[in-house]
Amino acid sequence: MFTLLKRIIRSGWINFCRNSGLSVATVFIMIITITLVTSLFFLEKTTEFLIAKIQDKVDISVYFKEDVPEKDIFGLQDELSKISEVKDIEYVSRDESLKIFIQKHGSNQILMESLKETGNPFLAHLNIKAFEVFQYEAISKFLEKDNFQNLIKEVDYYQRKPIIEKVFSLTSNINRAGIIFSLIFGVIAVLVAFNTIRLAIYNQREEIAVMRLVGASNWFIRGPFIVQGIISGKIAALITLLLTFALCYFLSPKLQTLTFDLNIFSYFTGNFWAIVLIQLATGIGIGVFSSLIAMRRYLQV
Repeated sequence: MFTLLKRIIRSGWINFCRNSGLSVATVFIMIITITLVTSLFFLEKTTEFLIAKIQDKVDISVYFKEDVPEKDIFGLQDELSKISEVKDIEYVSRDESLKIFIQKHGSNQILMESLKETGNPFLAHLNIKAFEVFQYEAISKFLEKDNFQNLIKEVDYYQRKPIIEKVFSLTSNINRAGIIFSLIFGVIAVLVAFNTIRLAIYNQREEIAVMRLVGASNWFIRGPFIVQGIISGKIAALITLLLTFALCYFLSPKLQTLTFDLNIFSYFTGNFWAIVLIQLATGIGIGVFSSLIAMRRYLQV
């Protein structure tokens, strides 16, 4: 058994080296295939990152009447924190609101003069963030309860509702686009790899026919092609890993300036072994699977 396995491996390596032109073409196609699959991994992570960042920019605010004591505001804050839809709550006092306004508009003399005349016009408020954009409506309805009306002056949900709906639509479209691209890339990867392996097998059809005539078993014929698929997959995975490293390293600074500080190089380093496993499994898996299917379907072995 060990001797037979050794012969199959040796035969597969010899065929790989002998058909160097076709082997290089196979490895090249495998690189494209593995790159497509790796792109799916980064696409999923990027989609999750962008959706999280977009949702993080959305919140609603609850403004309280001027005479409401802070203990009542904190009481309402505790009630809100018990709601499953609420992710985070930030309390901003009247004085803090004034400081924030002055920091932003301190250079505008007209506004500063108006503040001196009118005093502090700002109200204490809570900034509320939900886990998902569609959950803000439920939070808003909770705040409409009668026992809160003597505290709350305004909830700006309905003013922000058009923006929230646009964000919800945008995140849904990003998710949908991610799924569509994943399906397209996956189909392309399988088809490209399958047809390349089939071409390699077809190129050696006469040699296969001779082996069949001399009584070689099906697995002895299939074995070298499976070995070729494994060798091609490993080489392609190694090259793709190096290319992925280079692309992530050089593109990451540029993408950070274009997006919400998206650092794809940190994704690469943080998920290095997962990426190696994905690339090896893709290269070897498609090489072996395509060899088995192509041999069975096209050469009737």
